[in-house]
Amino acid sequence: MLIEKMNIKRFPKPSLSPQQADGVFRSVSRRKSLIAKSDDAAELRGIKPNLAIKRVLKDIELEPDKEVYLRISRESKIFVDNLKNVVKKNKVKADVFIGGSYAKGTMPKKSCYDIDVFVRFDKKNKDISKELEKIMKEVCRKIKLSLQKVHGSRDYFKVKCGQDLVFEAIPVLKISKIKEAENVTDLSYFHVSYIKKHLKKNKLKEVLLTKRFCEAQRVYGAESYIQGFSGYGLECLMIAYGSFEKFLKEMIKTKEKIILDSAKHYKKKEDIKIALNESKIQSPVVLVDPTWKERNVLAALSEDSFKRFREAAKRFVARPSKEFFEVKDIEIGKLDSVAKKVGGEFVCVSIETDKQEGDIAGTKMKKFSNFLSEQLKRYFEVIKSDFNYGGGKIANAYFVVKSKKEIEIRGPPLKMKKHVARFRAGHKNAFEKEGRLYAKIKVDFSAKEFLEDLKRNYGLAIRGMGIENLNILN
Repeated sequence: MLIEKMNIKRFPKPSLSPQQADGVFRSVSRRKSLIAKSDDAAELRGIKPNLAIKRVLKDIELEPDKEVYLRISRESKIFVDNLKNVVKKNKVKADVFIGGSYAKGTMPKKSCYDIDVFVRFDKKNKDISKELEKIMKEVCRKIKLSLQKVHGSRDYFKVKCGQDLVFEAIPVLKISKIKEAENVTDLSYFHVSYIKKHLKKNKLKEVLLTKRFCEAQRVYGAESYIQGFSGYGLECLMIAYGSFEKFLKEMIKTKEKIILDSAKHYKKKEDIKIALNESKIQSPVVLVDPTWKERNVLAALSEDSFKRFREAAKRFVARPSKEFFEVKDIEIGKLDSVAKKVGGEFVCVSIETDKQEGDIAGTKMKKFSNFLSEQLKRYFEVIKSDFNYGGGKIANAYFVVKSKKEIEIRGPPLKMKKHVARFRAGHKNAFEKEGRLYAKIKVDFSAKEFLEDLKRNYGLAIRGMGIENLNILN
């Protein structure tokens, strides 16, 4: 058996000869030829970096087409009017308002638009999700659309309107003071008000650029399987920094944890560290919520996501290109090339869960991807890993690994005679060190073989982690 033991975790300029000079000339000529093929060639030849950035940013399509925007406005009015009518008819004490990026004017161009519709219930209502479910069932009967219940810290509802528009009806409490919030969604009303008041209209494009850039780098979203920048977080960052370009440069240059308090809730950064408990300031960027000083807006941002963002930001500032704003599939060919270059192996794994589509399914499969990475690290050096989830119940995990050739495993303490005898019987090269047995094991199997063995011998444990199917694709 390949796996000895499984611990399941949750886891100065020189003179040049004529020949050398000719070689340099050919190299430079080839480079110029390659640059000339770029759509952004003009920005990359002899133009100052900040001007190059501005020229690239100028031509990027950011907002929905006028026809699309008009349709969203029309459908939103129909949906909200019907919702308000049902609320009034049933004499429910609740207000309805549209929130999210659509309400704030910071909605970027997408293939599918999510419109957040909040229903603010009276605080006396004990089960606002259940109350909203009754209301939404009646609304959907009227507009002849299907209703999907989404489980979360507080259940909410989705209504799909065509292939490119989804309404999300979210129950929240009608509170007058921030400290009365029982769920982060209760703050949404205050977030919309703050952004509409403090984000100047001439800065809306900066927000759209930032969101598009982060989406293209797969670091846009606070969902657990993304662990990136939330939309509200990026809006607050644009209020703090003023521009997309300045934001990138500030994120690049710092080597320490970034702590921001744009609303000046605190006198010193040290006060923030004291006021917010340690679990709230683990993110590489701490952004005190302008509407609530006890909350870190970017608490979900992980080190891995921030590292990916910074690396992309550095490349963009050095050589600006519209490609940094294009959402692309993970390039398997490049990962395979990296594996060949280091003398390693590239493995792609398809993961399937039976959990609810969205954040729950994505998070479950992301955790399992991390689990696979940790198991691979026992016998292989993980050079690069990635994860991609685009909705549904299937995700892909990608690994570039290199065999460790040989590893040392730890056996039982010498005083455990029966276990020692069993370990020696299984490992003829066992040796003693620091009061216990150890043995050397040759890694004479591939990562693909290792994962196939894991699937074959630990199927029950894998299903216990919420994974229904596991396929090694290459």
